[in-house]
Amino acid sequence: MRMMVSVLRRAGQAALDMLFPPRCVGCGSFGAFLCLRCEEGLPRATPPRCAVCWQPYKGSDLCPKCRQQRPAFAGLRSPYIFRETVRELVHGLKYDHQAALAVPAVSLLSRYLERDGLKVDMLIPVPLYPRRERARGYNQSALLARGLGRLVGLPVEERALVRERNTPSQAERVSADERRLNVEGAFRYRGEGLRGQRVLLIDDVATTGATLDACARVLREGGATSVWALTLARED
Repeated sequence: MRMMVSVLRRAGQAALDMLFPPRCVGCGSFGAFLCLRCEEGLPRATPPRCAVCWQPYKGSDLCPKCRQQRPAFAGLRSPYIFRETVRELVHGLKYDHQAALAVPAVSLLSRYLERDGLKVDMLIPVPLYPRRERARGYNQSALLARGLGRLVGLPVEERALVRERNTPSQAERVSADERRLNVEGAFRYRGEGLRGQRVLLIDDVATTGATLDACARVLREGGATSVWALTLARED
């Protein structure tokens, strides 16, 4: 029965690909949502960077901002810079209802995570406010976490971290202080079993890290030993 379902699913996907062939988010060529040429040209967030917030920094360890007020997460990692094709991929996934773009994004994240060697026990996506998730049809961060969990063999805790306030979009906040105040007290952890767990927070893009910091603070209070954050892209 399971084999039959798998065959039917592949047949259905093949039929969809014939009617609506995948098109590269970068160059528009048909055949894949992200072609090999565009993937190789993605802007990488290479060091030197702050060991915690992953902003460009040429010092030996932490940037001045993190030394002054260290985030609740142990560190943030992002393989790419939020511009050009990466921006198009994130915007398509986030705002244009192109859920299929989670597939190439997950592939990129899984390869980065395997290279980076972060030791974690579970994945937790940054939650959307329920009304916003219903309007969008999905939480893009949850799509990334689910796909990544399957590829790297880690459990995903999807519903225990909740967003209790429908905060305005972080993109509308200009300064780091505005973004921090916007999400302060917006999250709550209502699950169990975090004691002793090393958590990896998953999101699509990091700007100042305020949202990830607010989530990590709640998870640390819930018993997590450590909280790292992984996003596809980082604004520089």
